[in-house]
Amino acid sequence: MASTSISVSAAESPAFSFSASTFQKLHPVEFFRKFISQGVRPDGRLLEGFRPTTVHKNVVSTANGSAMVRIGGTTVICGVKAEVAEPKMDSPNQGYLVPNVELSPMCSSSFRPGPPSEQAQAVSEAINRVLKESKVLDLTDLCIEEGKAVWALWADVSCVSYDGNIYDAALLSVMTALSDVRIRKPTYNEGIIKVSGAEILDDENSFTLNLARTPLSATFSLFDSSMALLADANAAEEAICQGEISVTLDEKGQICALSKVGAASSSQTLLRQCIATARTRTDELRSIIRSQ
Repeated sequence: MASTSISVSAAESPAFSFSASTFQKLHPVEFFRKFISQGVRPDGRLLEGFRPTTVHKNVVSTANGSAMVRIGGTTVICGVKAEVAEPKMDSPNQGYLVPNVELSPMCSSSFRPGPPSEQAQAVSEAINRVLKESKVLDLTDLCIEEGKAVWALWADVSCVSYDGNIYDAALLSVMTALSDVRIRKPTYNEGIIKVSGAEILDDENSFTLNLARTPLSATFSLFDSSMALLADANAAEEAICQGEISVTLDEKGQICALSKVGAASSSQTLLRQCIATARTRTDELRSIIRSQ
């Protein structure tokens, strides 16, 4: 593509010749539209094509459960840490499950040091909402002693490399890490909590999480007034798209969440197309998880 040139002529003006990379920088929307009109994208994918995806469990030795997810150029690592905490007054027999997504300058120059960006907060809140509304985990399973002590699960997602579609990658990493969690069985006696110190964890001295549902997502971006639907947009595509639709489904294909961001309008036909494609995509993601 580097050798490609594009000529632009004007009346009584000499012709100008740009390389494809220069034209993309000067007129990113027009550059992208030329590909869209041919049913492909600059990276060679079809409009409905997803990037290669890999998942690896147990990548953080200090966590109770962890996972690394790569979707194209986006890489995230989720570590789930279990800590003993006091329960809330209104739910004395329930523990906590709190996700948090971090987008630091290390993963992309688009992010700045300091407090979490709006995007990071929005993704964290979206995942938290899905986990709660889908009732992924019965929080009473995290009770150690009612009214006294419970487990708090902190699911921290760190983006190592950012190239778009952080929601799909982050949710996938959280659900995979939760399926990898193993917690030592505690005992509670007269206000003192003791945890087995055995080096090898087994079913006798530890327990895993009983996940009731496994919500996973597929995100689509809407390009220009033509409302071309782009699956799994990278960072460059996100920058020029007008809207985004995320479909989150469980293992039975039931909708757990359906969100739309941006000013672009979307028809019922477009939404149905997103849901149908998301079912195929999330089934594929589950197969990838099971292969671990």
